[in-house]
Amino acid sequence: MHTLLDVLASGVHDAKNQLFVAESLIAAAEAKHGIELGEARYAIETAGHRLSRTLAAYSVLRDSATPAVTPVIVGDLCDEALLDQKKHLARTGIALTATCTVVDEWLLDRDLVTDMLNNAIQNAGRHARGKVHLDARLDEGWLLISVEDDGEGFATLPPSFGTGLMVAQRLAALHSRRGRQGQLTLNNGAGLGGARFELRLP
Repeated sequence: MHTLLDVLASGVHDAKNQLFVAESLIAAAEAKHGIELGEARYAIETAGHRLSRTLAAYSVLRDSATPAVTPVIVGDLCDEALLDQKKHLARTGIALTATCTVVDEWLLDRDLVTDMLNNAIQNAGRHARGKVHLDARLDEGWLLISVEDDGEGFATLPPSFGTGLMVAQRLAALHSRRGRQGQLTLNNGAGLGGARFELRLP
């Protein structure tokens, strides 16, 4: 199994390198022809970062390692997700808002959780009619981070977990503290009327 995973990881690494080449070519075309291809460069940069974090997640899962858990200011985590996604969603007519009522630090793997949040926001943006909301709060000793949209919600519950969500679920469970493990759930309980992504970290 590890040999197969190593081959896949090598492919991901090569694809990431090709994206950086494509970004350089686009930048050169912009300079030469005086055209604006900011959205194309954004898409390439986002894909490159996503692949980098996929490789990091692979390393954790392959070696059954523990996440790089450190104290993280939750508000900064939310601000980073907003900075990464808000402008892009706005260009597609989707408004991204956030509410973060957690003032303390929380123990988590910043890179892994950031990747899960960005992916959740992007998925919500694809199905939203016009609104996506990110929320972070404390809930009975858990850090609860949710992403919801105003789309039609999941057609079936429980929804089918694709490869990306299965990986996210496993990464969430690797966050363990005081006998509890992180949890990832999907439902149609969004206040906006659509789907809801919930990440609970102990």
